[in-house]
Order: sequence, then C-alpha cells, then structure tokens
Amino acid sequence: MPAGPSGIQFVGIAYGLIFTIIGAILWYKGIFSTRLKYTLLIVTLVFGFAIFSPMLPFMFQELVATSGGGAGASIAMAAAGMSAFFALALLFGRHFCGYLCPIGAVQELAFLVQVPKVKTPWKKSFLLIRGAVFIHIVISGVAFSFSLLGFLGVRQFFTLHISAGFLVFLAIIAVALFVYRPFCRIVCPIGAIFYIFAAMARWKIRRTGSCIECKTCERACPVSEAGREDAKGECYLCRRCIDACPVKGALVYGSSGKADTEIEK
Repeated sequence: MPAGPSGIQFVGIAYGLIFTIIGAILWYKGIFSTRLKYTLLIVTLVFGFAIFSPMLPFMFQELVATSGGGAGASIAMAAAGMSAFFALALLFGRHFCGYLCPIGAVQELAFLVQVPKVKTPWKKSFLLIRGAVFIHIVISGVAFSFSLLGFLGVRQFFTLHISAGFLVFLAIIAVALFVYRPFCRIVCPIGAIFYIFAAMARWKIRRTGSCIECKTCERACPVSEAGREDAKGECYLCRRCIDACPVKGALVYGSSGKADTEIEK
C-alpha cells in the first residue's frame, strides 16, 4: 500500500492536531478533568479501530520503508503532518502520546485494570533501547524496505485481522496491564522523537514554591519523570502526579513563568 495517510485518515490526524491544542489550553487553565481524560482515550481508541488513524509510529515505519519508492506526494504530506505534531510537542509536551494516539490509548486503558503493577526504574535503559530500535527501524527500512512494526501486529490489531501479528500486539497489551506503556517506552520510533521535543517543551508540569518535597508525585509517576530536575521528556501527562499531590497548587502545567506566578501567590 502507498505510504502516507489516506483521505479518511486525515480526519483522525485533524482530530489529533486540534485536540492537542485544546487539551493544552484546558491543562493550562486547570480544567482538564479526569472525565475528559477518559473521554479522549475512548474516542481515540474508536478512531483507531474505525479508520486506523492517526497511527504516527506505523506511518513513520511505512515512510522509511518506502522512502526510495518514489511516493513523493504521500511522503511529503505525511512528513508535514508528523512535523506539525512535533512542533506542538515542542510547545505543549506529549499530549498526542498521552491521549490522542490509538496505540498509546489502548495501553493507557489497559494499565487502568486493577492488577498488581510492576514499577520500572530503568528509565535510562528504556531510552537507550528505544533509541537502538529507532536506529534499527530507520536503517532496515531505508536500506532493506523491512517493516519491523509490521511484525508487531499494529495494523492487524486495529483492523481486527486475526493473525500471528495480532497475537503479538495482544501480548504487548497484556504486558501493559502490569507495565506502563511498554510499546511507547521501548519500541515506538515516534516516541523517541517526541522525547526530544517534549524535554524542551515550553509548557510542561512544573513544581511551584508550594511543593513540600514529600515525593508523593515521584512515587505516583509510572515513568519516573516527576522529579524536580527531570526533563519531562517521557511525561505522558497522565495526571497521576497531580492527582496524588497532597498540596493544591504544588504542581502546575505551563511555562516557568506560570510556576513563578504560583510561587508569588
């Protein structure tokens, strides 16, 4: 199949772009509710099954695997769409990964199931593994037109095509019951790029002077990104730190200027 999004998939991409901006504004104003969080996750999951979009990791894999095939217009449009998401991540953090990617949404919902969780303190190790996977995806795609994600069953799962690949991705979701977002944190090539932009994001979750250094947020964070000095590049804006914090106003979403304003208050 040709690389790049189809006509109907542009609906999903538009949904992702629009609600990244709307979500960031609602976060900034402090009115992004838990109900809205679950609503976005469910709508995103429906989009995934209905139109297989916006699947940026899969789209990226298709682009590098067909980069020498002359599908210029499709490649250009897909690259432009991904660039827009990267620009928004540089401004607002990983809203797309958190709520608007079907692959992330199904893992986020899986992690909500009440089973014992495995805390993974190996943040740097996960980053190195994902970086190695990213390099492998690019080299194997460009040089050999080999699609690693094709073997992981992303497309088969969201098109409900029962196959070996479907079972592989189903197994990944099973792991996501116990370990937070294994696909996003270890495999996703787009996640590796989002990490860089989110770490430099203008708006992110920040501590204010109201913080009492109780470390409750750090214990609640499933990706070990709630520390004061953490870059928040791996922050999926899941709200667990804010929901767990015992001091209102100790954690705010926005620029450093907003955090300073909260300190003054």
